[in-house]
Amino acid sequence: MTTVDVTFRYTRHPTEDTMRAVADLREVYGIRRVRLNQAERTLLVEYDATRLGVANVFQLLRRAGLSVTEEISSFLPPAPPEENKAPAA
Repeated sequence: MTTVDVTFRYTRHPTEDTMRAVADLREVYGIRRVRLNQAERTLLVEYDATRLGVANVFQLLRRAGLSVTEEISSFLPPAPPEENKAPAA
């Protein structure tokens, strides 16, 4: 089993029916945990990558009624390279 965490951003606050459908995603084989952060409008999904892919998880969330728009990277982008300037002589 390869456990992967993926975070998605959503636009509209979920309705009660959507929340029930999102909670039911834990019943999907391969989904381990679903956490909603309403303050940041993000959703963290922990899943088994040997059973599902990111695209599958995205589709499951959309079918549940959540207005998912994008995946948020867990890693910071690399820092821009610093230019080494030779001291003026």
